[in-house]
Amino acid sequence: MARHPDWNLDELVAAAWPAPSVQSMDGWLFRHAAGVTKRANSVLPLNDPGDVGPAVDQAERFYTSHGLPTVFSLGARPRPANLDMFLDGRGYELVDPTLAMVKPLTGAYERDGVEIAASPSQKWLDLWWTVDGRYDHQMPMAERILTGVPAGYAFLDGVAVGRAVPQGPWLGIYAMAVVPDARRRGLGRRVLRALLGWGREQGCDHAYLVVVEGNAAAVAMYESEGFTRAGGYHYRVRDVAAK
Repeated sequence: MARHPDWNLDELVAAAWPAPSVQSMDGWLFRHAAGVTKRANSVLPLNDPGDVGPAVDQAERFYTSHGLPTVFSLGARPRPANLDMFLDGRGYELVDPTLAMVKPLTGAYERDGVEIAASPSQKWLDLWWTVDGRYDHQMPMAERILTGVPAGYAFLDGVAVGRAVPQGPWLGIYAMAVVPDARRRGLGRRVLRALLGWGREQGCDHAYLVVVEGNAAAVAMYESEGFTRAGGYHYRVRDVAAK
């Protein structure tokens, strides 16, 4: 893999997909966004809280009080290091193993008809929601997450969208979506390339993205565009309220 700047994937993802409500509890971040995406509704264990049992108890009370399952996001450096094993023993299910992929921003990238704006239009939101709207009536919360940090929003011919977040030397690629009946026509690839070029214009020199490991078609497309695997994360989930 090509050399790239030092990074902390967990912190980059948390900053690029910001939960509106974040509480720090003994080195863990309890993120809450009314249940819209696990990224924004999970514990991010950045530092060792000491006694892990009581810390997990506290997390469970917090999410149960909000009517949500307790979710932990576990990357390469969870604190403490044995947290994944502890949660497994406590009955937490491992879900959504996710790959991180990176590439240097070199070469020329064309817009190729892709519009990029500083905020998502209603058409952008409607298209993305059509593809990825898994949260019933929660579009306002989803929009609040999407617009929580400066980003570029790509829109192509009413059939494909994407979002890019400049983060110092890094450009985070998120919310890639193509309507089902327009897939396999290279539209997502065009959006991706346009966002990478836009990122270079913002001063970024490397890009990263995260993709569910089981999405073989997306992984193959990203690899064909020069992205290489560079770690990842998974979730541990337990619906305490249902126990």
